[in-house]
Amino acid sequence: MESAGGPTYYRKKPAFFYGWYIVGVGFLSHIACAFHLSSTLSIFLKSMTQDLGVSRGVFSLLRSGEILVGAFMAPAVGQLVDRYSGRWLIALGAVATGIGFLLLSQVTAFWHFFILRVVFITVGAGFMCHLVINVAISRWFIRKRGRAIAIATMGQGLSKVSIPLVAASLFVWLGWRQTWGVFGILTILLVVGPALMFIRSRPEEMGLHPDGAPEPYPVGSSKGSETSSSKTKHYAVATDMEWSRREVLRTKAFWLLVITFSIANVGITGLNLHVFSYITDIGHSAIVAATVLSIIAFTQLSSTLFWGFLSERIDLRKATLLMFLIQALGITLVILTIQLSWVYAGFFIYGIGLGGSQVLQEVMWAHYFGRISLGKVRGLSILVTHAFASVGPPFFGFLFDLTNSYLASFITFTITLLISAFLILFVRHPQR
Repeated sequence: MESAGGPTYYRKKPAFFYGWYIVGVGFLSHIACAFHLSSTLSIFLKSMTQDLGVSRGVFSLLRSGEILVGAFMAPAVGQLVDRYSGRWLIALGAVATGIGFLLLSQVTAFWHFFILRVVFITVGAGFMCHLVINVAISRWFIRKRGRAIAIATMGQGLSKVSIPLVAASLFVWLGWRQTWGVFGILTILLVVGPALMFIRSRPEEMGLHPDGAPEPYPVGSSKGSETSSSKTKHYAVATDMEWSRREVLRTKAFWLLVITFSIANVGITGLNLHVFSYITDIGHSAIVAATVLSIIAFTQLSSTLFWGFLSERIDLRKATLLMFLIQALGITLVILTIQLSWVYAGFFIYGIGLGGSQVLQEVMWAHYFGRISLGKVRGLSILVTHAFASVGPPFFGFLFDLTNSYLASFITFTITLLISAFLILFVRHPQR
């Protein structure tokens, strides 16, 4: 095209937006991150408590310790990911986690297991998993952020679906110790190379814009982006500014989001660790318990993308309200009867709600606080939400030791989900 000042050249829009490579790395990272989660550890719980001679309550303290270590790491990790791209953070975290899993195959006492999990796996996961990779993805997407995070998160769902069957097979062939070793090798192979090759900090550093848009999104008012039905208004970068820690901690939005997700996390982490034992305790076989884990994981996986698209189309608060109510409905069905068909139905519904938990939480934090200081904001929030989450496993475990039942724990979880559904409606864009 010619202009008065001479020829003007327009750069052709790339056929494939680079941000999707970041999502691909996130998908692989989420697969590997599922190896250390409570839902995976629950498969090992009975065998390891028997072999290592500890009670379920004491064993649950391990998961609490891991969650607390991750919580206290989060603010520092958040600062690092704001300053750097996360490429080396993810790669080094994967190496540390993989080594930790390999060493677990050699443990002969519970305190060995405890120290290796905390020092290698928990610290490594703090650099490799959700905080770093989700912040990286959120910086590359605004309008398509929901689907991008959902696609990456599907890696965790896929891993959860396959882990019960894979672990059960490995138990038979290798035993639980060598099963941890296999997880270590897979972690290093899946994450280290892709992270070093593809992770980059922001699209602007490569001459691109979020979502691969031809130009930056307009800046709008917080109020307008909260209520307007216009897509331009909805995706205006209202809060894409730099926040100090003091400013973040003074906002009502921060504390409402933190409290809402914190109290729900108590039940989620507790259930994840003890659900396998719950199913066998009410009279069903270990195979049935494994299928329940697979059902939760399958429905979580299959509904994740739905929650991602929903977050792009309706008010985030209403989507999150619906998520909490679906989870509460599923748990209610589970505790009404021990009949297997109802147990399956309840956990099926619960899994649908669980599919939105990570997607909607990440999208909400980015939506309300923007991209620039997202690592810092998420680091502060994780410090609190993980502190609450650390209560879940021992709460379920020691309450079981006291009552010989998980009923009281499940009822408490349902109540906290209803409280979270109520609180989320009061979140507003932060002002400073």
